[in-house]
Amino acid sequence: MEGAMTDFPPPFSGTQQDETLELRPKFNAEGLVAAIAQDAASGDVLMLAWMNADALAATLETGRATYWSRSRGELWVKGETSGHVQDVVEVRVDCDQDAVLLRVNQTGGACHTGRDSCFYRTVGPDGQTLSHDTNSD
Repeated sequence: MEGAMTDFPPPFSGTQQDETLELRPKFNAEGLVAAIAQDAASGDVLMLAWMNADALAATLETGRATYWSRSRGELWVKGETSGHVQDVVEVRVDCDQDAVLLRVNQTGGACHTGRDSCFYRTVGPDGQTLSHDTNSD
């Protein structure tokens, strides 16, 4: 990807990482950071995926949510085949920059099942789940 910023500076240690205004993502041992997609309008959490440096750089460069598929071992642009795209409104990082929050305008369902959100079940104290299906189909 020409011009993409895939060589992010390394994270600082300790409180310096918590306070820096520089983007210094702290990738895990597999070279990934967790990425949470949140609906920019409603605040609903839509999904969790993973980003490597290339995915994060592509997201920042294009404004389209791009993730790393651990199962396929390749980048994927959300909605590239389904049409259920995520246009990025804002990118945030947590305090130590080991997680990314994408505030997005979601077109179609965010979940691969077609649901609005991947988080459509609640878990009770007994470990049983209850579906809160938000599909309008």
